[in-house]
Amino acid sequence: TNCLTMAWRLFKNLSEEQQRYEKQLIFEHPAFVKLCQQLLRDARRMTRGDLVFSLHAVVHLGVPQNTLLVQTLVRVCQEKLNQLDNRCISVLATTLAGMDKDKNVSALQAGLQLLVEQRISSIRDIFILQNLMKCLGKDAPVFLKKKLEMAVLREIDGLTFPNALRMFLALAGMNYCSLPILNACSKKIQENVHDAPFRQLILILEACHTLQYRNVKLFSALADYVNSTAYLWDKRQIILFLSTCETLGFQPRELLDIFAEKVTEDPEFLNLKNLLIVLRVYSRLNYVPRVQKHLFFETLHSCLNKCLPQISNTELLKAVYSLGILGYLPHYALDVLLQKDSKDELILSDDLKEQNAMMLRCVKTCMELDSPSFTKPAFVLTENSSSLVSVNLRKAQETLIKLLGGKNMFRQNVQLPYKYHIDFEIRMDSDRKKVFPIAATDDHPDSRVQRLAFLFAPMSAFCLGTAQPQGKLAMKKRHLNKLGYHVILIQNKKFQEMTNEDAVEFLKGKIYSEDAFSFPEATVKDNN
Repeated sequence: TNCLTMAWRLFKNLSEEQQRYEKQLIFEHPAFVKLCQQLLRDARRMTRGDLVFSLHAVVHLGVPQNTLLVQTLVRVCQEKLNQLDNRCISVLATTLAGMDKDKNVSALQAGLQLLVEQRISSIRDIFILQNLMKCLGKDAPVFLKKKLEMAVLREIDGLTFPNALRMFLALAGMNYCSLPILNACSKKIQENVHDAPFRQLILILEACHTLQYRNVKLFSALADYVNSTAYLWDKRQIILFLSTCETLGFQPRELLDIFAEKVTEDPEFLNLKNLLIVLRVYSRLNYVPRVQKHLFFETLHSCLNKCLPQISNTELLKAVYSLGILGYLPHYALDVLLQKDSKDELILSDDLKEQNAMMLRCVKTCMELDSPSFTKPAFVLTENSSSLVSVNLRKAQETLIKLLGGKNMFRQNVQLPYKYHIDFEIRMDSDRKKVFPIAATDDHPDSRVQRLAFLFAPMSAFCLGTAQPQGKLAMKKRHLNKLGYHVILIQNKKFQEMTNEDAVEFLKGKIYSEDAFSFPEATVKDNN
């Protein structure tokens, strides 16, 4: 056991390439074969500690799971399961977490689960509890997950920084979002973020995504750390961090600015894969750099042009679509895309057909509405798609009736050209002091009439912790502005949480207040 354990300790500190080479040497060494044979003979006579540590070492050295040696050790662990102390249970749990499910492993895991249920009240070590959580995984019954949660919370005052990092991964492995544990771990990580390896930062964010845990303070602390040490990281590491933030809908503004500078200074590292990630991140998070934004977009455009000979049709569509969301039209790439569209080369399999059709429609809408030659139409053809409103808009409808005096003062479910839809529309005088009945302005378009479009959007349509819309919603807002609407974006979840009186005052302020119509444009204008 000591020999195998020492071999594993030396082995795990090697690089992947060295591990492959050393593994071959170990397996071909005659002494290793003899050692395995002796282990097979003596398995049932070993102490509980030697037994579990031997299985741990053998599995992690890469001995195939279907060998007689591994299967024998697993069966003997089953036989001696009740003799294992908490430390041995922890080692066994760690081993099983890395093994594939087969008949013997599943049986041992089921037995371990029963043992944990009996002993959980006596386990005081957070490290052991973490290993058990990883082993039992997402298939563990809910009552056992709750017992593990309570056991961890009993010892939470002794939480260390390394334990906080591992606890995130353990909870993600169980797919169990315990807010008290996660909040305690987040606080500890924020206090010690400078001690976290880069890989751990990514794993934390990925665990948050798995658990649907959104903690703006934690994300900001991680982003501030990467931002302050950006000179230490490889550009590909920063891309990975930004991509993980994008999946969470979190916008690290300072880091996005710093990375944009790196792109403009040295764009050579942007291969096709990295370019597509960068375009996706900036477009989804709706972020245009505060400095040298034109140079940034021109640099991305130039990189895209270089990639055109090797880019697939879908990748080209995604790239142009991402730039279009930000209000930038990459003309040469756009021409290539439209040529492919005219030849029906963008028609793909059914699973991508609908998504690609949506992206292509958006690109064509951007070509028309974001063109410098586009002028605001005097009249926009609209239609009511339905007189009924969805359940999540009934409160908004009732509030508007109460505020404006009747249903005739607004329209609902309005369908616009370019397949755009708005939840409610009202019309006002140019001084924004009076709301007109819809019928009074329907047949007589007047440039002095202000059109207000209300969009009640889910929280997921906004960057996390802000009122800033993400890419698609920001593009819709920009295009509705071009069509002559003043757009009022409302986070529907927050609106639903308001009292009826507060909801009336809130909409009143949005309709009549001076700042309701201040819309800073955060898009790059096409100069061509």
